[in-house]
Amino acid sequence: MTTVKYSLDEFVHNMEALLATQPEEQSIFDSGASWLEKLINNPDAIPAQYRVPVGTGKRPNHGSYVLYQGESGLLVTAVVWGPGDHASPHDHCTWGMIGVMDNALTETRFRRVDDRSKEDFAQLEQDRSAVVKPGEVSLLIPEVDEIHQMDNFTDRPTVEIHCYGKDLRGLDRHRYNLETGQISPFVTEKYDNC
Repeated sequence: MTTVKYSLDEFVHNMEALLATQPEEQSIFDSGASWLEKLINNPDAIPAQYRVPVGTGKRPNHGSYVLYQGESGLLVTAVVWGPGDHASPHDHCTWGMIGVMDNALTETRFRRVDDRSKEDFAQLEQDRSAVVKPGEVSLLIPEVDEIHQMDNFTDRPTVEIHCYGKDLRGLDRHRYNLETGQISPFVTEKYDNC
């Protein structure tokens, strides 16, 4: 008996059809997370060149590749975290779903505990930390539960599929300094394949 594997095209089609109905965020997560789980359980759904670090440039141990961008705002990317790769606490300013396809990654979540009265300051408190394994999906909920730090403490690359409600390129986002409380604005300018 042949097993039918879920493809990137099927995932995109299902997500775009769902987004066309202008659903509530919870509906996006309920359906989208189950579809993303199916996608990340089929490593062959993503071309091999998008499952390795880029190997050159400012972050040769990392790779970020656009797999799909739709007019609805839907963005699907493959992100590769090489051994020892790290991303300090940051936000996304859009809903997101992240699924681990290969290896594992440590995700540390933070919550703001300050009163948000200072524009360039945030006091963060660690909420939880988990090793996210293949087949598992994390949800990013703007303003509620989206500030996280990512670390690959393993000796091989970790491959993730990210799905966002907006293109992160040009989106005003923030990095958070845990020691000083300083908030630094940043913008994703490009991906490694475009």
